[in-house]
Amino acid sequence: MTAIAAYMRALRAILCTTSLALALLVPQLAMLIVARDAAAQTYPTRPVRLMVGAPAGGGTDIVARMLGEKLTDTLKQPFVVDNRPGASNTIAADVTAKSPPDGHTLLVATNTGQAIAPHLLKLNFDVLKDLTPVALVMVVPNVLIVGPSVTARDVRELVAQMKAKPDSFNFASSGAGSTQHLAGEAFKKIAGVSMTHIPYKGSSQAHADMLSGQAQLMFDTTSSAIGQIKGGKLRALAVTSPRRSPELADVPTLAEAGFPGLDMTTWYGVFAPAGTPKDIVAKLHDEITKALRLPDVQKRIAGLAGEPGTMSIAEFAELNRADYERYGKLIRETGIKLE
Repeated sequence: MTAIAAYMRALRAILCTTSLALALLVPQLAMLIVARDAAAQTYPTRPVRLMVGAPAGGGTDIVARMLGEKLTDTLKQPFVVDNRPGASNTIAADVTAKSPPDGHTLLVATNTGQAIAPHLLKLNFDVLKDLTPVALVMVVPNVLIVGPSVTARDVRELVAQMKAKPDSFNFASSGAGSTQHLAGEAFKKIAGVSMTHIPYKGSSQAHADMLSGQAQLMFDTTSSAIGQIKGGKLRALAVTSPRRSPELADVPTLAEAGFPGLDMTTWYGVFAPAGTPKDIVAKLHDEITKALRLPDVQKRIAGLAGEPGTMSIAEFAELNRADYERYGKLIRETGIKLE
């Protein structure tokens, strides 16, 4: 047998073996694809937990319950809010990250837990690797609010009072490492004032102490503070966004008030455990996007001085990563540490 003939005989044998392997493999691949598609079509098969890292009544809780109501209607399974406040929203995130990746445990999170807390706390999970972005729900500005014990009617007057009585002002936050905390620390540097940070397990607890006079001011999210502001219990002096909020049209931006350089907004988004099938993530994203287009949902978001999310999954993932890097740099530059 010539070398060429031997080569051709070996090649035919390889091709026959490959064809047989493909013939056996293709049906199995087809079955896997069908099973995957069937899983997406039948999802969810039981109640879904919406993990929330803040107490009831706060902005994250409000968003989660609004979203849960709509998803319950469209996906025909209960979407139940499970509040696990504490540790800058990371307790709920930890539970989610360690849950089975089947779409039946989701996290409603903010950039507090996803982009800030990881630089200040020692966590037992990786926010970028162990949680999968699903959908951006809403973006809101933070707002400088003061309690009834504060007589200042604008930011300049507030700063003057703070400088006249150093260390006599306390600022509240919904937790150490929150956007409220970072905004307060940044404001201290911009305005050249000193004040003491008092962290709480959520905005509702912080509001109670502001009303009693134990804390004087807070850089809260509009979603948490809007009810107290419109009810006349807490007073808004400025928003920390680049432009005014239509819902608080008479409230200037901090830059307009004479203190530029502090741009702080809070976003709310949905995450799933890493490894959740892409088709389930896509289905959730599509259903959330549909819910955000509903007139009553848009009206509710506008009432919280927010804007509904319009990002793709990839865009939201990039926002999450970019904020993680941006806030990490801010924390390193300002030397912010937890008390």
